Amino acid sequence: MNPKKINIGVIGVGHLGSLHSKMYDEIETANFVGVFDVNEEKRNEVASKYRVKAFASMDELLRVVDAVSIATVTMTHFEVAKHVLMAGKHVLIEKPITSTLAEADELIAIAKQKNVLIQVGHIERFNPAIISLESYQMKPMFIESHRLAQFNPRGTDVAVVLDLMIHDIDIILSLVNSPVKQIDASGVAVVSDTPDIANARLQFENGCVANVTSSRISRNKMRKMRMFQSNAYIAIDFQLGSADVFRLGNEGEGSIWSTMLLGQIGEGKKKRSIITSSRRSKRSMH
Repeated sequence: MNPKKINIGVIGVGHLGSLHSKMYDEIETANFVGVFDVNEEKRNEVASKYRVKAFASMDELLRVVDAVSIATVTMTHFEVAKHVLMAGKHVLIEKPITSTLAEADELIAIAKQKNVLIQVGHIERFNPAIISLESYQMKPMFIESHRLAQFNPRGTDVAVVLDLMIHDIDIILSLVNSPVKQIDASGVAVVSDTPDIANARLQFENGCVANVTSSRISRNKMRKMRMFQSNAYIAIDFQLGSADVFRLGNEGEGSIWSTMLLGQIGEGKKKRSIITSSRRSKRSMH
């Protein structure tokens, strides 16, 4: 039985909105209807490329869709998303969801009231590296992450925390099953009006500590996270979509990839370091 196709459109077809359009054009269960952008030339260009309609107004688009992607500039997210939700349409909104927490809370409340879905584009949740870890028992007690990028004027309407670090914060909060106890953070504005490099130390009530660094003024790109827990070390490379798990196992226990004899630990049995590696191709919208 073929699944029902969802009539969907894109609001805001700049860099990210163009990528959303490309994805919807390729997704079989999406009936890509059209796009709206205040820039007439841009909306006509994207609509022509994917053979869909360029709508002259947001309301005109909303009348013929079930859901939309919102990829406008961050400062307009709240206004646009509120209008769409009030029309009873499902929303996929680019991160950050809004400029303030109060605005985000209001959008969530409206979505519940209208019984529609609202999702934020935290695509790292669906990174093959993260998905490959679903079969492991994750109880990290120390996490270190680095998300570094070269400078790009796009995205500087918000601080680097909302531009880049938000991805790692989202992943960490999903993996650490404990409330945040304390946050210590610092940031420096170097080339824009908001912090371009920032570091945050998150302490959780269960004792876990996460040290998170993000920069958009680095020479080289890096998107890595390391996690340490009892009997295991997990190394994630979001760019490669890979995860390497190093854990202790009993002597004679097999490994998918390789094993190294560590020797006897205390009075117990000999242990081996079991190395499991998962490397998959990744399709990214960013």
